[in-house]
Amino acid sequence: MTAPHPLVTRARRLADDLLVPHAEQVDQGEVPVGHLTEIRRSGLLGLNAPKEYGGAEAPGAVVRETAEILAGACCSTWFVQTQHHTPVLTLARSEGPVRERLLGRLATGELLSGVAYAHLRAHPRIPVRAGRERGGWRFDGKVPWYTGWGLNDVVLLAGVTDADEALFAFAEARDQPGLRASAPMRLAALTAARTVSLDLDGLWLPDEAVALRTPYRDWAASDRLKTVNANPAVFGIAEAALRLADEETAGRLGRRLARVRAEAYTLADEAKPHEHLEDRLALRSQAYALMQTATTAAVVTGGGRAMLLTQRAQRLAREGLFLLVQGQTGESRRAHLNALGRQGRGEPRA
Repeated sequence: MTAPHPLVTRARRLADDLLVPHAEQVDQGEVPVGHLTEIRRSGLLGLNAPKEYGGAEAPGAVVRETAEILAGACCSTWFVQTQHHTPVLTLARSEGPVRERLLGRLATGELLSGVAYAHLRAHPRIPVRAGRERGGWRFDGKVPWYTGWGLNDVVLLAGVTDADEALFAFAEARDQPGLRASAPMRLAALTAARTVSLDLDGLWLPDEAVALRTPYRDWAASDRLKTVNANPAVFGIAEAALRLADEETAGRLGRRLARVRAEAYTLADEAKPHEHLEDRLALRSQAYALMQTATTAAVVTGGGRAMLLTQRAQRLAREGLFLLVQGQTGESRRAHLNALGRQGRGEPRA
């Protein structure tokens, strides 16, 4: 039997010793700085980073397994730290000076980054514009959702230029001239992740802060390929919920979950990114359905006490609701709704 990857071992230790014991408390408050300090120390923030910058360049299977572990343990903490990996990957592919300035510090966990780019998916509506000004870029508009405010050090901010380009640049994650955050939002789940909206009114960033500038259509095509795959966090929440369900139900659902996971991950590893898109979306929808069934089973097993905010089952059920819409695009929404419609008519799910 092959020994687990060291980062998987560290993720499990963090989950068992720190995240799971405090998850219900965190859910009713906010992600503690101490949780993120331990994640910074663990090396998990460098999962995808190049080794020459202090990262691990971990295989996809390791990246997925650590995501499952962290999400199943404390979804709020997982969600704050998962934002960090997109900036790392963006810098790893960048050729600008910001790569040398930030990639090593992000890879080693010295800095924690958030992201503000999901609004790009609203195109042709443009919530955030980026225009040339004084040898740099001026950002105007509103970022509807930004996670980790007050916890992150920097933010990877995206806007659309007059030439219909997607432009990504780094800024400090704090109130400053041209950038103002709302109060943290009260959400049905993951309020602890400190999600705010950002008002941009002339935020100026120099050219040296730019990590990516590319035609919007090219960015959108690449983004689409990432959003058709099943989210490992969904499997993590489902497995955590099955540990609370009765043995017979957990056994049946666990076998179905293992099949869907295996099929989804096989496509992710063996097929080319643009292949089997319909199959990937179908498996994504099946994973959602199994997660909802698993969290429902946990609540039913727990009975009335599952409604207490101190109980794990209701937290996992609410976190599952959050994952239904996290990273959602128009295409994934349509595929999911079509799958739900087929279930309502008694047709096969996929």
